[in-house]
Amino acid sequence: MKKVNLNEKFDLIKELWSPKIIGELNGQDVKLAKVKGEFVWHNHTNEDELFLIVKGSLKIDLEGESITLDEGEMLVIPRGVEHRPVAEEEAWILLFEPQSTKHTGEVKSELTVDKFEKI
Repeated sequence: MKKVNLNEKFDLIKELWSPKIIGELNGQDVKLAKVKGEFVWHNHTNEDELFLIVKGSLKIDLEGESITLDEGEMLVIPRGVEHRPVAEEEAWILLFEPQSTKHTGEVKSELTVDKFEKI
């Protein structure tokens, strides 16, 4: 077992919207990402997705509403719910997702990551 220092791991991340795996538990990946700007509208048909804000703030657009998350806040997006993360300034996020989760669901875009790097 090794402890993980989140700040050291975030220092390794250079690309935006490209989550990196920092751990695994019970079939879930623990991922970190730096984000800024708008992501794509998408959903995950079979998986819930947890967003935890480590630094900054993140708005999650949903059909008919938006939820803003600030540092230390989290939100679980239930499977099948169409959503779009948006960060006006760079934000650092921690994600818990089943290992089967596709980055942008069935949507393909220039932001889609097909294979997640472990750091």
